[in-house]
Amino acid sequence: MPTHRFHQIDVFSALPLRGNPLAVVHDAQGLDDAQMAAFARWTNLSETTFLLPPGDAAADYRVRIFTPLGELPFAGHPTLGSCWAWLAAGGVPRSAEAVVQECGVGLVRVRRDGPRLAFAAPPLRRTGPLDEPMLACVCRALRLHADDVLHHQWVDNGPGWCAVMLHSAAAVLALRPDTAALDGMKLGVVGAHEPGGDAAFEVRAFFGAGIEDPVTGSLNASLAQWLMGAGLAPLHYVAAQGTALGRAGRVDLRREGDTVWVGGEVSPCIEGVVSL
Repeated sequence: MPTHRFHQIDVFSALPLRGNPLAVVHDAQGLDDAQMAAFARWTNLSETTFLLPPGDAAADYRVRIFTPLGELPFAGHPTLGSCWAWLAAGGVPRSAEAVVQECGVGLVRVRRDGPRLAFAAPPLRRTGPLDEPMLACVCRALRLHADDVLHHQWVDNGPGWCAVMLHSAAAVLALRPDTAALDGMKLGVVGAHEPGGDAAFEVRAFFGAGIEDPVTGSLNASLAQWLMGAGLAPLHYVAAQGTALGRAGRVDLRREGDTVWVGGEVSPCIEGVVSL
């Protein structure tokens, strides 16, 4: 049975076991869709990625991103983790300025930013406020009243995110959602911390299957595009995520010109080979 180099790493944390884990299979050419999906189900992590030669001449590598339920066109922590693994395996980018990843949403730039990697947030596919029925559904799922929500917005950059902003980080951490009422939605919740801490905002990410994601790069990317664009956040801030799950994820968000860069550290946990 063919073997492939394998990494399991923790993304958005300088310490292992405090961020969001990712499994990465190298040199995945030859694996078909069914094999990739089966391995992603077996790892049972939020995402598993498969590195492939690029199909676009402008890209350094191609990645396919699978959850246990199916394939995603883009996700944030798999982008940073896959880039880290590609570089760790000896990948040499075409440009000294950035690594270029090819994925379902197209080409995504990833640059080295001190101890962090940072990806350029992809364009939003859907924006604008939630309509009244959708907002009512969100409030039911979060067990909130409408006046508990300061702002709301579609922030979909591929996975289908919608988001609400609450009055404080404490309100975000106090949430105990009705997971059945989430009913297939992908929902981000954000609230501001008091000044003086290491993070400006607390973020939580809920999926309709009753899952809370530890640290979510795609959501933080689209939240930053919304919040910065609306004047609700400074052009550089750090978001905390995973606190409610016993993690300590930190996501560095900064806008330079028209681009929002989403950064985080990566901690290696497991390296070896996998037979597929």
